[in-house]
Amino acid sequence: RARAIENQSYVIGVNRTGMDGEGVDHAGGSCIIDPMGRVLASLGREAGILRGILDYQEIIEFREKFQAWKDADPFTLSF
Repeated sequence: RARAIENQSYVIGVNRTGMDGEGVDHAGGSCIIDPMGRVLASLGREAGILRGILDYQEIIEFREKFQAWKDADPFTLSF
């Protein structure tokens, strides 16, 4: 959720769930998070398909109100 807020973007996290053939138990937790950090959809440990509407206009409006980019430190990359 913090990454969605910091980057002012939707975040979609996906993961396997259940036991695989090597005995590794995968935790699941797939979710869709909006730019304000709200969870729009989540599966928990269940297998399934998530669907959500990603509204570009909502991102634009949120970025106008919450101008986190102004806190960025200037830096230069050189190779």
